[in-house]
Amino acid sequence: MVQMMQNVHLAPETDEDDLYSGYNDYNPTYDTEELENDTAFQQAVRTNHGRRPPITAKIPSTAVTRPVATGYGSKTSLTSSMGRPVTGAIQDGVTRPMTAVRAAGFTKAALRGSAFDPLGQSRGPAPPLEVKNEDSPEEKIRQLEKKVNELVEESCIANTCGDLKLALEKAKDAGRKERVLVRQREQVTTPENINLDLTYSVLFNLASQYSANEMYAEALNTYQVIVKNKMFINAGRLKVNMGNIYLKQRNYSKAIKFYRMALDQIPSVHKEMRIKIMQNIGVTFIKTGQYSDAINSFEHIMSMAPNLKAGFNLILSYFAVGDREKMKKAFQKLIAVPLEIDEDDKYISPSDDPHTNLVIEAIKNDHLRQMERERKAMAEKYIMTAAKLIAPVIETSFAVGYDWCVEVVKASQYVELANDLEINKAITYLRQKDFNQAIETLKMFEKKDSRVKSAAATNLSFLYYLENDFAQASSYADLAVNSDRYNPSALTNKGNTVFANGDYEKAAEFYKEALRNDSSCTEALYNIGLTYKKLNRLDEALDCFLKLHAILRNSAQVLYQIANVYELMEDPNQAIEWLMQLISVVPTDSRALSKLGELYDSEGDKSQAFQYYYESYRYFPSNIEVIEWLGAYYIDTQFCEKAIQYFERAALIQPTQVKWQLMVASCFRRSGNYQKALDTYKDIHRKFPENVECLRFLVRLCTDIGLKEVQEYATKLKRLEKIKEIKEQRIKSGRDGPGGSRGKREGSAGSDSGQNCSANSKGEQLSAKLRALPGTNEPYESSSHKEIDASYVDPLGPQVERPKTAAKKRLEEDDFADEELGDDLLPE
Repeated sequence: MVQMMQNVHLAPETDEDDLYSGYNDYNPTYDTEELENDTAFQQAVRTNHGRRPPITAKIPSTAVTRPVATGYGSKTSLTSSMGRPVTGAIQDGVTRPMTAVRAAGFTKAALRGSAFDPLGQSRGPAPPLEVKNEDSPEEKIRQLEKKVNELVEESCIANTCGDLKLALEKAKDAGRKERVLVRQREQVTTPENINLDLTYSVLFNLASQYSANEMYAEALNTYQVIVKNKMFINAGRLKVNMGNIYLKQRNYSKAIKFYRMALDQIPSVHKEMRIKIMQNIGVTFIKTGQYSDAINSFEHIMSMAPNLKAGFNLILSYFAVGDREKMKKAFQKLIAVPLEIDEDDKYISPSDDPHTNLVIEAIKNDHLRQMERERKAMAEKYIMTAAKLIAPVIETSFAVGYDWCVEVVKASQYVELANDLEINKAITYLRQKDFNQAIETLKMFEKKDSRVKSAAATNLSFLYYLENDFAQASSYADLAVNSDRYNPSALTNKGNTVFANGDYEKAAEFYKEALRNDSSCTEALYNIGLTYKKLNRLDEALDCFLKLHAILRNSAQVLYQIANVYELMEDPNQAIEWLMQLISVVPTDSRALSKLGELYDSEGDKSQAFQYYYESYRYFPSNIEVIEWLGAYYIDTQFCEKAIQYFERAALIQPTQVKWQLMVASCFRRSGNYQKALDTYKDIHRKFPENVECLRFLVRLCTDIGLKEVQEYATKLKRLEKIKEIKEQRIKSGRDGPGGSRGKREGSAGSDSGQNCSANSKGEQLSAKLRALPGTNEPYESSSHKEIDASYVDPLGPQVERPKTAAKKRLEEDDFADEELGDDLLPE
């Protein structure tokens, strides 16, 4: 740059103060406005050879030269052909600057020692920007509009997060501020400048939030405001939303009306939207029972743009009208609906190229792939449900119908569903109690591929487990596990068979492996909790059941198990708390109510215990333990008359147990009704003539009342006592030593008592309570409860353990194990 400047030499100037003088002089040559009146110019235009205009005195001709400064100080006069001074020429004593060869920012002052500053930085910083006036109406409007947009966004975000109440509050606030904004705009600007898009978004969001909060009347009013405003373009399609609200309100006629109005206002170019509206119309017709109209809608959809939902609804409509042939055709149409997803082979790397492998690994589980899986799962669900629905009705038998569906599926893109349909066929046999056909159908899969074989073997294992054929159940469980080691149902069933054989440690290992393969396998988690209970590892069992409770919040079985574990850990307060949660889920479960009564009784709270025992009796009046407790409670509180009804019911339930009838008679005697007590004892004597205790009471009553039968009863009593003494002597003679004989005799009496009384500890406690009731020293009271039971010989032989009731089975741990161990009927 410096070298170039050194080669530039300017001519000497006569006037250094004004470098650009002479440029304001007017030259008539450049006046184009008067060209029309210029005769010389017009003459030149009309002829082929125009002549030059005459040169004025101010523009020197090319022949006259002016000196131009050179490197040696000489001057040459230069002018252009049009009379314009040449750069660097001297005109009227002023040298014109050589702008064509001067660098940017070069001035004469630079030659005088000024600094080179092409960007003008020496002038200092730029002046500060003007301060925005926040009090101006335009600025206030802009800020208010920004606030409205923020409120709409916050409302939408709150709705997405599930906070519907907050979303509605934000939407209402946005509506209020938007109305203020409109009024301010009308005052400042013309109505044409109102932001209609903002008004539309605020109203639409408000209507949506009303609908989400089930405030349907307010939502409809807001939608009406939008629809009736002609300034909103395409607002008519919001009638679809209004139709949806009427559908939720079960106002089907209005829903159809608004759907059709929306359909009329949507142009035919929006094909997808029109198809969705027609699908809504068809669903509404199904809800109203107008199946023929629904069929017309779905048939139109399947002919224009077939989809899975429309195809499935078409099958439902034909099923409702009972048209077998149309059901078959509709099923074939459903099978033929294209899924429009990529094949699984796309996600298998064809080579060892690391770049390709990385790409495939990246897209193997991305959102698009997940969407494809969901679409495929939905298609399989619709097809399976449709097949299970129509198979029993399209042919003479459900087996033939299933075979037809299987053949159609095999010829389609859903070949793998054919095996699942076969398994469903076996499950249908199970529902019809045809176990042999179910087993035969499942055994057909033993030679199939591993996945189907594992599912069939799992179900076979389950069936044999229910039949208590644990050997076959274990065999098929092994087959299922070997076919698919990652099948949690197969591992659970294998653990069940090991659990049934008593090998709890090994069963726990199978359950743990099932949980490692599928952490959501609730059956395995429940069963491992039962296993830990069997192993007396109560803390680990409690952890399992608490985890399961987090998954199954309202499972009665899980709640009972948690309460039972706390009871085993001797924490009655926690057990009571969980049982209270249990009865909130199953308020009519008599076993849970009686368990609560038992816990309150052990804590000494008799009033609460009575409340829950009474509720248990009300729902299931055949539980001997509850009846015995209630009878003892009324005797303990000196209300013998009320205890009579409970002991009479116990006598009805166990008519061969003499103790209940003796208790009825004792209650009559305690309440002072001696005649009724005497009649009851006589009736007991007729049924049980060898009962010593009954005869003793008869003798004492007849003696006090003065009846003649006293001698007869006394004779019978002596005879029975003598027979009893002879029996005892025979038993004593057969013993080794007097101590052993006595122990054996007492043990025998206890065993007889055990036959007549409840076998569990609670029954023993209640029987002991009955023996220790007030008034036992009265003259008519039995001296020993054991004597009553020992003197009675049941003519029917030894009593087996009383069968557990359905309610008790449902809540006892062993029955839970039987019920849940193997809850894997459906293949995974």
